[in-house]
Amino acid sequence: MDLRTKRVAGIIAQVALLLSSSYGTTGEEVCDRPLVSNLPPSSFRSSSQLSSSHAPGFAKLNRREGAGGWSPLTSDRYQWLEVDLGERTKITAVATQGRYGSSDWLISYLLMFSDTGHNWQQYRQEDSIGFFPGNSNADSVVQYKLQQPVVARFLRLIPLDWNLSGRIGLRLEIYGCSYTSDVVSLDGSSSLVYRLSPGLRRTPREVVSLKFKTLRNSGILVQAEGQEGLSLSLELERGKLLLLLRDVTLSSVPQRLVSLGSLLDDQHWHHVVMQRRSLHLNLTVDKHTEKVQMPAKFSHWDMEQLSLGAVQSFSSLKPTRRNFHGCLENLLYNDLNLIELAKHTDRQVTPIGNVTFSCAEPVSVAVTFPGPQSFLQLPGGMASSWGDWSVGFQFRTWNKAGLLLTFDLPQQGGVVWLYLSEARLRLQILKDGRVLLELTAGSALNDGQWHLVELNSRRGRLTITVDKEGGGTAHASPSFPITPQSHLFFGGCPTEDDSQECRNPFNIFQGCMRLLTVDKQNVDLIMVQQKQLGNYSNLQIDMCGIIDRCSPSRCEHGGRCSQSWTVFHCNCSDSGYSGATCHSSVYEPSCEAYKHNGNTSGHFCIDVDGSGPVKPQLVYCNMTEENTWMVIQHNNTELSRVRPSPAIKQHSVHFDYMTEEEQLLAAISQSEHCEQELSYHCRMSRLLNTPEGSPFSWWLGGPGSGHLQTYWGGAQPGSRQCACGLQGDCVDPQHYCNCDADRLEWAEDSGLLVHKESLPVRSLVLGDVQRPGSEVAYRVGPLRCHGDKNFWNAAFFDKETSYLHFPTFHGELSADISFLFKTTASSGVFLENLGIKDFIRIELSSSTQVVFSFDVGNGPLEVRVESSVPLNDDRWHRVRAERNVKEASLRLDDLPAATQEAPADGHFHLQLNSQLFIGGTASRQKGFRGCIRSLQLNGVTLDLEERAKITPGVQPGCPGHCSSYGSLCQNQGRCVERANGFHCDCGLSAYTGVFCHTEVSASFRSGTSVSYTFKEPYELMRNSSALPSSIYSDMTLRGENVSLSFRTNQSPALLLYVSSYYREYLALLINKHDKLEVRYKLDSSREAEVLRSRGRSLANGQLHTVTIRRVADSVSVQIGENAREDFNLTSDGEFNAIKSLVLGKVHNSDEMDPDLARLASLGFTGCLSVVHFNSISPLKAALLHPDTSPVIITGPLVQSSCGSSASANPYSAENTHHLSDQSGSVGSGQPLVNAIRTDSALIGGVIAVVIFVIVTGLAVTARFLYRRKETYRNQDVKEVKQEDSPDFPFNNQTDSQNVSSENPKEYFI
Repeated sequence: MDLRTKRVAGIIAQVALLLSSSYGTTGEEVCDRPLVSNLPPSSFRSSSQLSSSHAPGFAKLNRREGAGGWSPLTSDRYQWLEVDLGERTKITAVATQGRYGSSDWLISYLLMFSDTGHNWQQYRQEDSIGFFPGNSNADSVVQYKLQQPVVARFLRLIPLDWNLSGRIGLRLEIYGCSYTSDVVSLDGSSSLVYRLSPGLRRTPREVVSLKFKTLRNSGILVQAEGQEGLSLSLELERGKLLLLLRDVTLSSVPQRLVSLGSLLDDQHWHHVVMQRRSLHLNLTVDKHTEKVQMPAKFSHWDMEQLSLGAVQSFSSLKPTRRNFHGCLENLLYNDLNLIELAKHTDRQVTPIGNVTFSCAEPVSVAVTFPGPQSFLQLPGGMASSWGDWSVGFQFRTWNKAGLLLTFDLPQQGGVVWLYLSEARLRLQILKDGRVLLELTAGSALNDGQWHLVELNSRRGRLTITVDKEGGGTAHASPSFPITPQSHLFFGGCPTEDDSQECRNPFNIFQGCMRLLTVDKQNVDLIMVQQKQLGNYSNLQIDMCGIIDRCSPSRCEHGGRCSQSWTVFHCNCSDSGYSGATCHSSVYEPSCEAYKHNGNTSGHFCIDVDGSGPVKPQLVYCNMTEENTWMVIQHNNTELSRVRPSPAIKQHSVHFDYMTEEEQLLAAISQSEHCEQELSYHCRMSRLLNTPEGSPFSWWLGGPGSGHLQTYWGGAQPGSRQCACGLQGDCVDPQHYCNCDADRLEWAEDSGLLVHKESLPVRSLVLGDVQRPGSEVAYRVGPLRCHGDKNFWNAAFFDKETSYLHFPTFHGELSADISFLFKTTASSGVFLENLGIKDFIRIELSSSTQVVFSFDVGNGPLEVRVESSVPLNDDRWHRVRAERNVKEASLRLDDLPAATQEAPADGHFHLQLNSQLFIGGTASRQKGFRGCIRSLQLNGVTLDLEERAKITPGVQPGCPGHCSSYGSLCQNQGRCVERANGFHCDCGLSAYTGVFCHTEVSASFRSGTSVSYTFKEPYELMRNSSALPSSIYSDMTLRGENVSLSFRTNQSPALLLYVSSYYREYLALLINKHDKLEVRYKLDSSREAEVLRSRGRSLANGQLHTVTIRRVADSVSVQIGENAREDFNLTSDGEFNAIKSLVLGKVHNSDEMDPDLARLASLGFTGCLSVVHFNSISPLKAALLHPDTSPVIITGPLVQSSCGSSASANPYSAENTHHLSDQSGSVGSGQPLVNAIRTDSALIGGVIAVVIFVIVTGLAVTARFLYRRKETYRNQDVKEVKQEDSPDFPFNNQTDSQNVSSENPKEYFI
């Protein structure tokens, strides 16, 4: 290679290196070229200058010409420096510096941008922060890279704060690069039409992108037309962009698919992108994107024509209000530049009407009234000799109230106020505190739209008009002229007005105004800005600074957003969520959580993921068993019959659940165990096994529409068996299901499906139902789940240096954290996550205080909750912290929430990057010692137990729940620890239920008797030499605790009788005077001692509670809330050899006193409840455990809720459930199915007759048993159970949701 060739190669390499250095790694141009340093002085303007050497042209970075930078004549917030870049340019960064060699520099400033030098737009960061940090001295350079690049020709910098020991001083540089675009202007009657080539191959993905700017708040932007009369259009309506679907074959009314953006009529550029792939469409307006699912009819829809600016009707080119009036830029269809094609008169793109390829922008100068000191003062003009005068303006605001205009009437000595009140325009004229005139017009004027107001006084007639067409007008004919002769004040009054020329008794106005006219002459607001006309304070002239804080809405979960000029508000009613942004769920995540709040069985809304996207769902929580069951119903839980039909080869049924798919799967996933009953009752109908191996019947279960399952309830997945096949007890050993034996007798294959992956059952297909003689009934029960894996997920931290770490917590806009803790330590950090500057932390700062602290860029904030009781008591305490764009809140247990408001215009993005530490900190200091449980962050539960298994110093799980929840066990119920939670043992309580809170009550008739035998005599009784005292020594009492509740209308009546083998007794009765008597006979040789209570009217049908306590010879009696009555016995105080306790009628009264025997023979009619004798609950034993308790029941005993204080009429017909009703036999061996689903009313009639015959027979049997059994002792007495008829072995079992221990039961023995 010669020398010349080498030189050429070297030059080429240098050029290539130079070119590559100006582009990024993605091939995009690096846009950071200095833009100011080479501009001439004429490109700089300013509000003022201190001297010619302080002119704006000297404000170039690192330059020392002139006085070393720009300084205005006065240092205040009305000063500005403007730079003209000569053409629209892409701006990416700004750098500032103080004035050289001085004490003059900016501490903070605002940036404004414009294409025309008017209608400025303030640059805001993503957090809505308007100001930029400046310098700390005159020489250092502070550069700020814009989060979103800006395209503009003009930049204006407005100082906010500066060095107090100096003045405003500035040098600056702007960085960016050139910007090229294609622009078209449409005037409301013009448009562009792009027609796709018929033979053009369609791409699977279509993209339309453009920028637009307009002053009109309505108009068609884009319409895409296709086959079959279907079209999509993007239309401006009231400043919002709507995506509409039109189908000319169905209706002329378009269907709104989505609405996006707001205030798009601000004459600034807005970027729109519409992307469609099949039925999925994404619409982006500026930085916000909405995903839309298109209707199915668009699956094969192809676009044929794209209209821009209008829907053209070739018969008429007249402009309509629906046409777009404004500018479009960089209009692309699948990267095809349509404006460029239109410029070159391409046949595919047709300009219609007056289309120009530049953006003609009208100049409209607006003024913003941002705050309390804002006002604009203008001269009032000159009225004609007739007193004619007018004023007009447009305004927009979010506030319902505020002063728009006021002026004095010097001749009349009155004042005129034009103001907003309740979003309506009101005019009021006052004189000497008396209203002379009042007019009202318009409504809903706080909608953020521009509204035109005109006030005219002409020939003695006063008129106010709002929005001309469709707005509102009010008239009056005052007896005096409305002619201001001094000044007009817009928006407010000066703070110091010595002349009292302006008075404002109303709210200040916050909003924008434009197009001001006085006497039909336009007001030049630029002259006002230059102090050449009128006066003003705290205004932003040549811009409208309105912000839509509800677009996009920060209200979550369907909360409705409303706003004022400075803040927004979320209405969370009916959403199921609460908080400033409707972020946190008001519901518990599971039935388990409701139980541990002290709730009992019932319907509850649960929100399985808290603040997450899954909506709340209504379920039934059954808390009557040891496990807490969540029950989710579907549309067919009854036993349903299928009749044979030769025309139908298969019978298919689908089950619809009462919750949505996402909710259902989340509830199953969160539960520890789920099950669903699946039963098949058959006669000559095979189930699974066939000769060729394919099943006759199957079911679908699991997510979505479900997966095919060929096993039955009680068997294992994939086994192709029923429960009997797994257990080896099928009726035919050659088959794995009872029904596969194909017999004439009724058979059953039933069991529980317990594999969560296959639940819930979605549909059922029954195949062998078409043969003559085949009969089938099936039942798919409700989905039942218990346990909450998240609620009990816990970890124990045994050292201050131990912690768990998880990935970074992402809660940029909303963060909620909830957990439970228990500890004996007085301090420790629960949770911490750090960023570069931001952080979030929750800690126990002292034994009585929890602190939630964070920083999102506005400086650290703390929210504290102080407890009146120690928190280190080794009991569970609940913490709920939330931080959103409006406020931070902290809740501790049931204490009132503490809140801290966020700055209205501060940073609000929480930016974290470290690991999330639980139970400690990154520095391993101030760690937490104790247990943390059920930790949720934004609805996601962290698996503490799984992480604890592999982390030293942390143990999975945390036992010991009775210390926290034991108080839920009432009425002497005993709290029993479980691995996950607790259980109330009601064995020693007279009550029942999940918390031993449900009274055990029974209705007694005159023949009802319940006898509880304390202990039978030993066989030593047969040995006459045995001393009785040796037999009964352990049955001698020195005292009793007796309590019961009753209600009756019977007087006298025996309530309770306790007998002894020594002819001693205790009797509790109501005497003939309706008073309570307690009779003690503790010495068989003496008369009984009668203790009479002063309480009256006890036989009044109301519920009364009696408590009797005896210790030796001291007895106390208390009735309800009455004062306790004390008595003393004269006997020795020993109740010897107690034998039995009887409620109701006493049958063996031979050993009783005669008068007491007569009373005992009458029996008791009424209600007895929660009967307790020392540690014995005889009524509970008789009702709930008759087979295993030493009780004898004679006569009808009906369990009911008559002992509840809410029961008003216990003697009315009760909703009882008789044992005789529980028979499964109705005759012919067929299953009892839901009558609604039977195929014939005749079958129902036959069944009814058979039931009647059976019940009649049972009644006769019951009467015989009653007469016979009453002579037997307890060991010979057992509860009567009806034997199932061999012809009908199946019952229609009621759902567990509808049966509980509180249901009334009647025993006939």
